Amino acid sequence: MRSQTPPAPLLRSFMLLVVLLGSACRTPVDPIVQDPGVVDAEHRASLVELSFGQADERMNGIAYLAQGAGPHPTVLLLHGYPGNERNLDLAQALRRTGWNVVFFHYRGAWGSGGRFSLPGAIEDAHGVLATLREPSFAARHRIDTGRLAVVGHSMGGFVTLMVASEDPRLSCAVSLAGANLGLLGRGLAADPEAAAAAGEAFEGWSGPIRGPSGAQTIETLVANAERFDLLLRVPVLASKRLLLVAGSRDTDTPLGVHHAPLVAALQAARAPHLDEQVFDADHSFSDKRLALARRVAGWLDTSCAR
Repeated sequence: MRSQTPPAPLLRSFMLLVVLLGSACRTPVDPIVQDPGVVDAEHRASLVELSFGQADERMNGIAYLAQGAGPHPTVLLLHGYPGNERNLDLAQALRRTGWNVVFFHYRGAWGSGGRFSLPGAIEDAHGVLATLREPSFAARHRIDTGRLAVVGHSMGGFVTLMVASEDPRLSCAVSLAGANLGLLGRGLAADPEAAAAAGEAFEGWSGPIRGPSGAQTIETLVANAERFDLLLRVPVLASKRLLLVAGSRDTDTPLGVHHAPLVAALQAARAPHLDEQVFDADHSFSDKRLALARRVAGWLDTSCAR
């Protein structure tokens, strides 16, 4: 008997089924530890040098741009004091998941112009976030201005939550080993010996920082204790989408001092979009970097929808 060629529509359906079954059987790409398998040749992933601010107060920055025409959801990534852990492995991981990441150094930090201050760092984060929202900047860097998030570590976690409490347009924020500097300021105001020791510690950390002395930094903390107290900002923060991450072995921003009281206050305020994670880790999550990247990336994709 002579074989017959299947009709063209039936053949196309069969080939489509083969392709779909093949796709279903392939192991999915893990963007935390694998590079994306599909490359947009016209809009490749890239690293772009940036600067923010004016003249002698210009701040150095970089953008990790995700592949594809976008626009892409975008993270503003904030480092701590002085910023030895920059968390740029998170920037790379988030880019592989399709997020842009913008990183910068505050005024007076790591070669940026101007002088550093704690209130200034908050202003700097507000200013860079405003730049990301500018239509021309957003179009040039393929930024979805309707899906912005801020992620900060240590002092940067504090700045992140300050910005989230002051910016009504920002709905998503991630604090990693974040400090409640207002609580610290209150404690130091009541203990002159501890304040002197803290001033010496800040002085020792300030190598890449151009700005106030350690003692002057402590004076700023004490003077701004009420303004910097994140517990007093819970009524506003409770409406935000928040991920608070801490390390159980953190001796710089101890879990019971900075993380747990803020989580408890937000829970008491019935914050509907609060998520938290405690890793068995130190202040820099040194041996939990992949777990941290997966946690942050997963939360951003599921909790920070447009």
